Amino acid sequence: MKDQNCGYCMRGELLEQFGIYICDLSVSSLILFKEQSHPGRCIVAYKDHVSEIVNISDEERNAFFADVAKAANAIHAAFHPDKVNYGAYGDTGCHLHMHLVPKYKDGFEWGGVFEMNPGKTYLSDEEYQEMIEKIKANL
Repeated sequence: MKDQNCGYCMRGELLEQFGIYICDLSVSSLILFKEQSHPGRCIVAYKDHVSEIVNISDEERNAFFADVAKAANAIHAAFHPDKVNYGAYGDTGCHLHMHLVPKYKDGFEWGGVFEMNPGKTYLSDEEYQEMIEKIKANL
């Protein structure tokens, strides 16, 4: 099922407001979050428009978390964070997804909860593409 008003479902201009599609994983899509105060921040979005983890089968849930782990491994290999924080929200966007937020000791927001969109760091198209290539090389 797809929602015509959902960036994760429809991609295109809706997704481009906050992210850049990287690739499909087994049951989800990997997206680079445009706001890069945490270098390497990504989103893993489930393939269908479901709101809750309880709305999918055990098999699909396990595959989704395997995709999250695969993306986290690529982020660790590409950017060497000290920790990756994971956040599953969706009060307004009601599409099952997880934010993967690399944190760096002595870096932005180390030791605290990450802000959803601090609006501080945006990159050039070339810089985004370099990040995407680093992630893809480590998937």
